[in-house]
Amino acid sequence: MPTANPLVVRGSTLPPDVCARALESRDARFDGVFFVGITSTNIYCRPICPARVSYPNRRRFFDTAGAAEVAGYRPCLRCRPELAPGLAVCDAVSQLARAAVIRIAGGALNGSGVSALARELDVSERHLRRSLEREVGVTPISLAQTHRLLLAKKLLGETALPVTRIAYASGFQSLRRFNSVFLERYRLSPSAVRRRRPLHGTRGDLVNDAAAGDLVSISIAYRAPFAWSALLDQLRSEQIGGVELVENGRYARTVALDGHRGIIVIENAASSGDKATRSNLTASVSQALLPALMPVLARLRRLFDLDAEPLVVDAHLATSGLKASVRRRPGLRVPGAFDGFEFAMQSLMCDVARSREAGMARVASVARAFGEPIETGIAGLTVLTPDAARIADAGVARLRALGVRAEIARVLVSIAGAVCGATLTLDPSAEADATFALLTQQHGVSERVAMTIVARALHWPDAFPVADAALIRAAGCTSARELRERAEHWRPWCAYAARHLELNVLLHKSTARSRGKK
Repeated sequence: MPTANPLVVRGSTLPPDVCARALESRDARFDGVFFVGITSTNIYCRPICPARVSYPNRRRFFDTAGAAEVAGYRPCLRCRPELAPGLAVCDAVSQLARAAVIRIAGGALNGSGVSALARELDVSERHLRRSLEREVGVTPISLAQTHRLLLAKKLLGETALPVTRIAYASGFQSLRRFNSVFLERYRLSPSAVRRRRPLHGTRGDLVNDAAAGDLVSISIAYRAPFAWSALLDQLRSEQIGGVELVENGRYARTVALDGHRGIIVIENAASSGDKATRSNLTASVSQALLPALMPVLARLRRLFDLDAEPLVVDAHLATSGLKASVRRRPGLRVPGAFDGFEFAMQSLMCDVARSREAGMARVASVARAFGEPIETGIAGLTVLTPDAARIADAGVARLRALGVRAEIARVLVSIAGAVCGATLTLDPSAEADATFALLTQQHGVSERVAMTIVARALHWPDAFPVADAALIRAAGCTSARELRERAEHWRPWCAYAARHLELNVLLHKSTARSRGKK
């Protein structure tokens, strides 16, 4: 891995075995990082091509589309390699389309038009439409319509909400339009897909009766296995007092999105023993958040790493020196971040604190000082996390008055201003290498913390801090160089390997304490 940058970024050279693993999993996060040529057809494809995966002995891997063409391969007409993000000739076009797809999936066109999204992406509306049509073959409105209909179908099947509320919660601006589009696409009326029993909500041992009655429960699917307890333990160690709470096998937090405020409570439906919900989480969401339901669900999928391919990741890591760890924790996830700026604030403060507990206490004090209070019905959830605008307005002096170190306060206010000014984006629509460069070169964030922010906020699966002393010891290495060489065998899922190593360290400490007590 490059020494100057602890991230594996777009354009880096991947060994053939790494490319093969990414190809077999069809992980979209590696689209544009490499191309595969098929010797039997003389065609080259992107790693996300929907065509059947070829036999290993018929593959050749290339860093660029140009290299594949020089070798005599022609581009696939199905996946269109010229549109791959990051390396194609129309690089700006494909990166634009990728960002647009992520934002549309999060509800960017619900209540606003394509022109508004185009302004956010700093392009013309015509250019955005053309780019998206070339990349995914649909218009922005058609793509948004698909997301709305799928969400509406889920709400019709899993909740007892009135059809009118479902129409608006799914992003439609009128009931007439919802009924018309639903009938046109599905050849059914919305009421025809209703099921008799709504999904059960959160049990009352966490939420009081009044608050529980305000929650709507929705299932969110994942691929088994899922190391739920390990993920909750990590989120518990990172919870912001007043904003987040991990208790009784559930994660809860306050949420403010697009002017809507409420709470979400997440539990693993597998614990209920119901076969129908065995590979699902149950998200209980305040009805006040229903107008922002689409972005809420998109953020939850990132936070809990629900799009991971655990069988593929586990099988690879097990054959790359982590077999015992994988056996202990099958389906280990690497969480993303519900809010990118919130995680950046947390990472910066904890990095200079004497302990994680002290750092999280400082984050909680900032949240109480600058976040809005909210009544939730859950003891321990009392405040909304302060957004970038509030921290930018607070300024360095007010942060220092709360005990935040001067250099961290300056960096945090700088990042907050950049997020508000849209010169820094801390979500998966941003480019990992560009974001890393902005954080380190423009805002003065250390490489280790910047890597952590990019890994979690942008949800990049191959991030790995090779200079982390704890990871060097956990891997049984003597230097960062030796760890870097070993990490090559874990690619393209180094972030998962890092999490296994971190948990091995915690297990070793726990075992040592137990022996000491005896």
